Amino acid sequence: FLNNKIKGRQKELRLALPNALDLLTISVEAGLGFDAAIGRLTEKFKNALSDEFAQVLNEIRLGRPRLEALDDMGRRSGVEELHTFIQALIQSEQLGVGIAKVLRIQSEEMRRRRRQRAEEQAAQAPLKMLFPMIGCIFPTLFIVLMGPAVIIIIHTFQHK
Repeated sequence: FLNNKIKGRQKELRLALPNALDLLTISVEAGLGFDAAIGRLTEKFKNALSDEFAQVLNEIRLGRPRLEALDDMGRRSGVEELHTFIQALIQSEQLGVGIAKVLRIQSEEMRRRRRQRAEEQAAQAPLKMLFPMIGCIFPTLFIVLMGPAVIIIIHTFQHK
């Protein structure tokens, strides 16, 4: 039961991440600071990811360094994409790279991964459809096509 809850939350985090990154990118490029952009994100979205970012904001307001709070969020989530995003943020902060550029690159990367995951699932669809077709559709089709021939054969042998 607990594993299902964990996987469900991780899936929710994974699905919400690209939209959250877009909002963070737009907010930072519009001139908001990163903390203010996180605040805007928590106002606009009501999901597991916004809850995680709200916790980060609360930790920052209580005096915890932003990088530590973000790093803990990445570890706590168990979502590789989120952890990668946070590591890129931490690295950009340490190297002095503009955060807007990092957000833009990460946003594009998330979209690419989402598209790739969708393509992988689409490639698996025919394989997943194979067994129901073999088990349900083909026997029915066989009966419909062979039924009249079987009836004729039975009548032929009965009259002799």
